[in-house]
Amino acid sequence: MHNVALDLQAAGHQVSGSDDAIFEPSRTRLEQSGLLPISLGWFEENITEDLDLVVLGMHAKGDNPELLKALKLGLKVQSFPEYVAEASKDKHRLVIAGSHGKTSTTAMVMHVLNSLGRKADYLIGSQLKGFDKMVKLTDAPLIVLEGDEYLSSPIDLQSKFLHYRPHVAIITGIAWDHINVFPTWESYVDTFRKFISEIEDGGTLIYYLGDETLAELAQEASSRLRLISYSLPKNGVRSGISYLELQDGSQIPLKIFGSHNLENLEAARLMTQEIGVSQEQFNTSIQSFSGADRRLETIFVNKGYRLIKDFAHAPSKVKASMRAVREQFPNDFLVACFEPHTYSSLSPEFMKQYAGTLNSADKALLFLDVEAFTLKGKTIPEIILVEKAFQCPGMEIILSKGLLVERILAVSDRPVVIMMMSSGNWGGVKLEDLPALAGEQLDT
Repeated sequence: MHNVALDLQAAGHQVSGSDDAIFEPSRTRLEQSGLLPISLGWFEENITEDLDLVVLGMHAKGDNPELLKALKLGLKVQSFPEYVAEASKDKHRLVIAGSHGKTSTTAMVMHVLNSLGRKADYLIGSQLKGFDKMVKLTDAPLIVLEGDEYLSSPIDLQSKFLHYRPHVAIITGIAWDHINVFPTWESYVDTFRKFISEIEDGGTLIYYLGDETLAELAQEASSRLRLISYSLPKNGVRSGISYLELQDGSQIPLKIFGSHNLENLEAARLMTQEIGVSQEQFNTSIQSFSGADRRLETIFVNKGYRLIKDFAHAPSKVKASMRAVREQFPNDFLVACFEPHTYSSLSPEFMKQYAGTLNSADKALLFLDVEAFTLKGKTIPEIILVEKAFQCPGMEIILSKGLLVERILAVSDRPVVIMMMSSGNWGGVKLEDLPALAGEQLDT
């Protein structure tokens, strides 16, 4: 939402906004642009008859006083994706969806187009090197959109990606997520079925062949769409560096790693191919791609320590990220630290999806932020139920950030890879400070 505000301001519009909590980096960026609200909270006097548009985020509730005032005045109210869809209705739309990998795949497509000087607008769910914002809406003829399946707004209870009507779409895979709004596997699959039905007639669907459910959905639309399947491209790893292996026997070094990232790369290649990017152009451009923020992001490598930060929170994401790190560093001592920040992840009916996801670690730490649960009025599940669900022998459940840091720094094995997975913030622990806490100097 704050990126939309920044983009609208850059286009010359007068913008204001409200929220009851604003975190970094949003807070600093809004403050620097003069858009930070004077007071946190919702105030109906902020809504006046002269407003042209109210953009409504999912964080607001249906009884929000500003929303109710806007509806009473008959103002134009749009959800975030509805606004983006209207702004891109005359563009050629590329949409990347899937339960996992959509941010990384979107980032790859954006990176390649940017490196080739192709003019394109975009929407992505993470900060990306080379781009000052996460949203850009101009007069560009092309737009790259990360398609999120979560709900659009409290008064627009459909998946965000159903607004976008792509000409070319990618679906990276389907693995049950967002149990709070998709209470059954069938309801979750159905929203992807609807997404496929919204692809423009004669459009292209690029899908991961290894997902049986997804392959079945794709075939349902085979008479209306052009289907392109993909799988893991040929690759290798030497000295901690991943390579693409080409048909002529040559190899391309990459800055990313992990089977799931290489699958994402293949999907991105096929999508850019649909808009005229040659394989040679793609291969040249992708070598400099270092990943999206918090997607297997290496924070530091220092004196035998390697710390990696990852956004993984859903079971399929945790599994893929763990597999990637273990494949890349097979002989290192692996410490896996996981914070299930999405509270629905710890519901009894969903928690069993995490069974075995941390088992490849030499040391597994599960962090539950007591303060965050208290603020949300949630109750931490019984430890014995969590242990039973994760089925990870020796996994240690930690309830304080102080003990978390202590347990991480207690590892004396070298070399050691510390894998930090969360969609939250570890109760306020700054991962960048861990080298200092350990009494070591950060290598630059």
